[in-house]
Amino acid sequence: MTAANCHTNRLSHETSPYLQQHAHNPVDWYPWGPEALERARREDKPILLSIGYSACHWCHVMAHESFEDPATAEVMNALFVNIKVDREERPDLDRIYQTAHHLLTRRSGGWPLTMMLAPDSHAPYFGGTYFPREARYGLPAFTDLLQRIARAWHEQRSDIEAQNQTLVAALAPAPPAAAKPALNAVPLAAARHQLESSFDAHHGGFGSAPKFPHPPHIERLLRHYAHSLMGEPDAEALRMATATLRAMAQGGIYDQIGGGFCRYAVDERWLIPHFEKMLYDNGLLLGLYAQAYALTREALFKDIALETARWAMREMQSSEGGYYSALDADSEGHEGKFYVWSRDEIRTVLDTQEYDIAARRFGLTQAANFEDSAWHLYAAADSATIAHELNLTEARAAEIIDSARRKLFTVREARVRPGRDEKILTSWNALMIKGMALAGRLLDAPECTASAERALDFIRATLWTNKRLLATYKDGRAHLPAYLDDHAFLLDALLEMLQTRWRTGDLQFAVEIADVMLEHFEDKQNGGFFFTADDHEQLIQRPRPLSDDATPSGNGIAALALGRLGHLLGEPRYLDAATRTLEAAWSEVARMPYAHGTLLSALEEQLHPPQIIVLRGDAAVLQPWRDLCNKYYAPRRLAFAIPAAEQNLPGVLAQQSPATGVTAYVCEGVSCSAPITDLSALEARLAARK
Repeated sequence: MTAANCHTNRLSHETSPYLQQHAHNPVDWYPWGPEALERARREDKPILLSIGYSACHWCHVMAHESFEDPATAEVMNALFVNIKVDREERPDLDRIYQTAHHLLTRRSGGWPLTMMLAPDSHAPYFGGTYFPREARYGLPAFTDLLQRIARAWHEQRSDIEAQNQTLVAALAPAPPAAAKPALNAVPLAAARHQLESSFDAHHGGFGSAPKFPHPPHIERLLRHYAHSLMGEPDAEALRMATATLRAMAQGGIYDQIGGGFCRYAVDERWLIPHFEKMLYDNGLLLGLYAQAYALTREALFKDIALETARWAMREMQSSEGGYYSALDADSEGHEGKFYVWSRDEIRTVLDTQEYDIAARRFGLTQAANFEDSAWHLYAAADSATIAHELNLTEARAAEIIDSARRKLFTVREARVRPGRDEKILTSWNALMIKGMALAGRLLDAPECTASAERALDFIRATLWTNKRLLATYKDGRAHLPAYLDDHAFLLDALLEMLQTRWRTGDLQFAVEIADVMLEHFEDKQNGGFFFTADDHEQLIQRPRPLSDDATPSGNGIAALALGRLGHLLGEPRYLDAATRTLEAAWSEVARMPYAHGTLLSALEEQLHPPQIIVLRGDAAVLQPWRDLCNKYYAPRRLAFAIPAAEQNLPGVLAQQSPATGVTAYVCEGVSCSAPITDLSALEARLAARK
């Protein structure tokens, strides 16, 4: 053990890779828990709360500068009880203290998040993000800041306590509306226009640099276009969505050699990413590209979806079945080093013709775009353009591009790889399971379905215990009570899997998850769902998050999935909970529609109930009927092919029994058509509502 890591603190016993990264800091770190909180109270010593995650570049910088420095650690240990939190394992704490940071500073937060808390109430009285060891970037030296903040606690305590009372009051939920709102389509139209006003017509995406994918924005536009087909098609909505998907697929935010998307691009053209790869981004984008292909039949979208799925199966799926959380941005201490190239490196790998084509394809004919005269690859030219320039057929140019990619991939695999966060999170796994299920069904990719099934079976076997869900797993240990997102995302994923391939046990699991949400998470007084369960650790706030952020809104997915499950089973409890959620969120949705894209999908299905198709018949003859139901992009259509052998089904499914051949039961809301036993008749019925 080197001098830099000769210490060992309490984080060495944790499962989080992020916490383990700090287990040998000279800082006397604690995980969040009774031991640390009791010590702070007993010694009347303020808490230094540091929140980050394993793939976070600036978290690594602050760790190297300050947390590994004995002199800085000495100050921290003397003045504070120091608590380190993985925001991916404890999104409840991260959500609360990010909100508190915004209230204190009037600035957006981020990671690392650095908060100083009162030892008794745990209310924050100072907050920031990254602080340097020495004063720079307009920021004070970290140790100077620590001494001032600790002194303030002891010398200005009454003022701080008064501020804390105000802050805790601000964190309290807003009172419910005096009257029940009338849900209407106004926010759907408003969101469409808000997205157009922020759309980058030159480069795709929304806003300026840094550029994030914002999957809920893209999905909203695709759904809006699909709905517009009932009248005047909104071609501009489709153009905004597909232009963004195309720009990301051709940019450097997408790994042109190995597949998969990075977290965001630092420039407006999507060329240079922040190189970390997160499971949740890729699960969401995988599903979007599969759906975009179903709508447009554009080959690029199918290719990107399948390449992303192969990346996830190859690099992110554990031997046990679950998906790992993230790949680091850094390798060998440098961000992006694993991914970038010099021209000379590529010349040594490829033959002359391959290099000539790869140089045009990946931007090597232009100036270096990364540090140290290196290139990060992007799709600078398509195969048709290259073929024209070099007098080749397009098929031949594409073949050579693929050959060059394979060779570059093989060489890159020998490099020192970025670190991988190998904890398995229920919520993020659910997002990838849904993405894989969509790809399996819409792209005829059974390997994606099999991958999703392995992950789902792992969650049910390992993270579902005593009829309750757990949030995280690593090294044989599943722990931490699950959050709203875990339940809502998993319910949504189960409904996608049931459409991809039927297992009655998965429907039973979906019902159990839905019932836990209603019993332990629902705000029974005001509607909607809290982020934590009613038997969760009591914190300074019990959030009820409504807007989308890096992941979809848990309340939005809950309302959408409960509405769909309610229609499938004819269960009013689920339908009523979905309605109450939308009513509770209405003032926020109406105020800022585009920020609530997931809730808008649920609203759309309140106003225009989903079309539920149940196919019953022998398994051997169901496939053509299933294929027909998935022929078009129809986001408000759910089709379930249930083999005749499946019996004792719950709810209205028990009444939809098989007859000779295949019978299709088509329902919209509470209205159902007569059973359909002819495939062409079903085709005519579906053509009326694509």
